[in-house]
Amino acid sequence: MPEIPYHVVGGRFSARSPNPVGVDAALLRRPSVETAETVAPVSTSRRRKLWEIPHKYHCPVIGSCFEVTELRSLMQKVMHLPRDTTDFVLHTSAVGACETRSPLADLLHKTMEKRYTLIVRRFAAMKTSDGVRQLWQEATRTGVELPGALWAAWTHPACDTQLEQDIYADIHMIQHQIGTGARADLKTLRHLQGENAELRCQLAELRTEAEAARHEKAQETRALAKRLTELRAEQAGRDACIARLSAELGKLRDSVPELKQRQALARRADDAEARAAALLAQCREQGEELERLRRRVTELEPAPNEGAGTAMASIQAATPEIAAGESLDGKCILCVGGRSGAIDGYRDAVERHGGRFLHHDGGLEESLHRIDSALAAADLVICQTGCISHNAYWRVKEQCKRTGKPCVFVKGSGISGFGRLLGDLGHGAATGAETRHNIVDNNSQLHNNANHSRYPSKS
Repeated sequence: MPEIPYHVVGGRFSARSPNPVGVDAALLRRPSVETAETVAPVSTSRRRKLWEIPHKYHCPVIGSCFEVTELRSLMQKVMHLPRDTTDFVLHTSAVGACETRSPLADLLHKTMEKRYTLIVRRFAAMKTSDGVRQLWQEATRTGVELPGALWAAWTHPACDTQLEQDIYADIHMIQHQIGTGARADLKTLRHLQGENAELRCQLAELRTEAEAARHEKAQETRALAKRLTELRAEQAGRDACIARLSAELGKLRDSVPELKQRQALARRADDAEARAAALLAQCREQGEELERLRRRVTELEPAPNEGAGTAMASIQAATPEIAAGESLDGKCILCVGGRSGAIDGYRDAVERHGGRFLHHDGGLEESLHRIDSALAAADLVICQTGCISHNAYWRVKEQCKRTGKPCVFVKGSGISGFGRLLGDLGHGAATGAETRHNIVDNNSQLHNNANHSRYPSKS
């Protein structure tokens, strides 16, 4: 090996000075005693050392397995390198040192053995050249751990000359592709740098706009804080005025001891007058209705040969017309269950009959704890048993039974059936509380019997 370590495949570079990089030639010189294993690769079952593989493979091994910074650090441990040593001189010096066993070759060999232990073990499991080739091709396809696969394949005992050449060809072309990709990446980097500069300009403009907006918002905040202080002062003045007027009102009330009693009597008198007016209006309406029914009975008076059944049938036929005009008189109707899409229809039907509408879905989505307050506020409960949970059914039934609140259990959830049921309830409200309770109790009994199979009795 020459003293100037500019080794490349097929020859070397010449230099103007005998030792341009200051490398100790003794560290790179071939040992005086050459053994068989340093002259040619051994054909045993053990793996080859770095200096035992052909010298032309040292260049791709060093270039693939070591970065320039790491290689410089390793070489400084065994030789002196000037600070201005170029990367090329560094690489060729390392390649030249690997031709024979040298301190640098030993250091590089141990570093690669330690770094690629797992990959070497995986390749060692293959005992034939075909197995090593298969692992190498898999590494080239995936591109993962390619330097380790290169080191493990070339140092494998089963790696023959043909496989060495194939691996060398693959790694040579991969390095060319990497160079092409690096140039493309450099072009992309320049493009991205231009975009980055443009984006930085835009960011500076946006920061200027944001700073102006922040300054404007700060001014608005200060103005609002000032206005808030003024409003608080006004509120304090109003509170003081209210306190003063309240004190004066208390003094006036104390000066008239019977003022509260007089006010209570006046409210009671107003309520009595309102109830009396309502009763008089109801009496007039009932008298007019009674007179109309009497005229209707007189007009429908049967002939001598007709029975009294015809007149009663006529009266019964006229009864739905009377009921259609009645209302629920502002009663609060709670609907438990029902289809979610028909709730607006239920509400419209209740409001058309003069009632107020409440709804609970029967525990499907709403909590069952809310049903107690809804039951307490309702005057009448309509429970649609086909659309509620088992627990909600028993909860409504027990609450209504305990409080004596009327409850109607229905199976269908249609809007038309709901409207007919409200018409029947409105007719019951017009004919008196006793009739209304009879309708509710009968419906409750019917629907309790109908739903006995769906909701079995508690035990």
